[in-house]
Amino acid sequence: MADTKQSMVFTNPKKRGPRDAADDDDGFVAGTADWAVVSTKRVARKDPAGALASARHEFGEHGGVNMSIEASATFTVMEADTLRRMFSGELGPDRDFFIYSRHCNPTVLNLGRQMAALEGTEAAYCTASGMAAISSVLIQLCGAGGRVVASRCLYGGTHALLAHFLPRACGIRAEFVDIDDIEAVRAAIRSDKGATRVLYVETMSNPTLAVADVPRLSEVAREEGLKLVVDNTFTPMVVSPARLGADVVVHSVSKFINGGADIIAGAICGPASLVKSMMDLHHGSLMLLGPTMNAKVAFEISERLPHLSLRMTEHSNRAMAYATRMKKLGLKVIYPGLEDHPHHSLLASMANPGYGFGGMLCLDMGSEDRANRLMHHLQNTTQFGLMAVSLGYYETLMSCSGSSTSSEMSSEEKARAGISPGLIRMSVGYSGTLEQRWNQFERALALMQHQQQHSSQDADIYCKV
Repeated sequence: MADTKQSMVFTNPKKRGPRDAADDDDGFVAGTADWAVVSTKRVARKDPAGALASARHEFGEHGGVNMSIEASATFTVMEADTLRRMFSGELGPDRDFFIYSRHCNPTVLNLGRQMAALEGTEAAYCTASGMAAISSVLIQLCGAGGRVVASRCLYGGTHALLAHFLPRACGIRAEFVDIDDIEAVRAAIRSDKGATRVLYVETMSNPTLAVADVPRLSEVAREEGLKLVVDNTFTPMVVSPARLGADVVVHSVSKFINGGADIIAGAICGPASLVKSMMDLHHGSLMLLGPTMNAKVAFEISERLPHLSLRMTEHSNRAMAYATRMKKLGLKVIYPGLEDHPHHSLLASMANPGYGFGGMLCLDMGSEDRANRLMHHLQNTTQFGLMAVSLGYYETLMSCSGSSTSSEMSSEEKARAGISPGLIRMSVGYSGTLEQRWNQFERALALMQHQQQHSSQDADIYCKV
């Protein structure tokens, strides 16, 4: 029998989508399709929604419009010698040969193609969580004794990974800097240039919403011989870091990309050479650490990606409307869409047209007590939103960052990062009508202010007594 899967009864002749015949002529690299390599023309496209729509469409096993879920952990072959050829790298997913789902799964592979198209990268690999994506990339790029120069304002889990876990477990050190200060970035890199491998930033910092100058930082990284790794979790569709010069883009797919607050997932988008090295049988961090995405999770996310552009547009529109109205009320609101935000012009220059400035905003209430009182009324009295961590949900989610998602940082580190005790991070949802939700916000604010006035009066009376 010929050693090919075409002879097997479960082969799907409709596996490729209607665009694929044309796509073979526009640069699709079939030989390295193992890790979701997309065509060079797709990489050049600027609109992520258009790039997603042009990505390969995977039909179901029996011709269904949706792809099938390949729930198998392991895969059979027709000839005994095929296993040797697969393990030697002669046969692989580009020819529809799969070994084991920790290595590569067809359903997860298809989501990787979509993520690569979304971010405009050559390849992508999907992981079990965002932290799995970040840690795997840093370990692969740095190695033992390597060093990272990172923004001093990052998600608390990432900060803890860089400041505590990687130094202890892998000997990878980190220095945190003001990413706005290009000379400080250069100085940090050059202080130990031989060991520094990565410049790490978030497109929009968590939680302060400072914006990284990705084009300028990519120039610095190239000049200094580093890889620029950008976490784009807050701004999918809004910004495409790889098109601005980033070498690697990571995501917590759990957030805006998934959109349902029901899945934990991550993604690594970058060069095919990097992703393939991470899947190396002997030295690959993905292969050997095994942060594998479940095929059923990949299917769920893949079904939600086509409407990500619509969701992000509405998240941004609502956030802009709330931020504008909050500012008129005299509140201290932080939103990059407002012209008084220090990085408003920078984000406008980097953003993909039509998707706004993102769905995250912050309110600084001055103290944790005031922040907690407001959130209490917003959730429990007026039902404006929910007190919960995470983001990208259709309901508004809010938390006091200093005591929650940034609690891994010390008081001094939070102060340097600009995270004040009363900072409320809001992931703006789109459920309900704008006016309905705004009325709920105004009522909650009025209740909090009324209670505060009464508390002040009671305090005065107590002092007089």
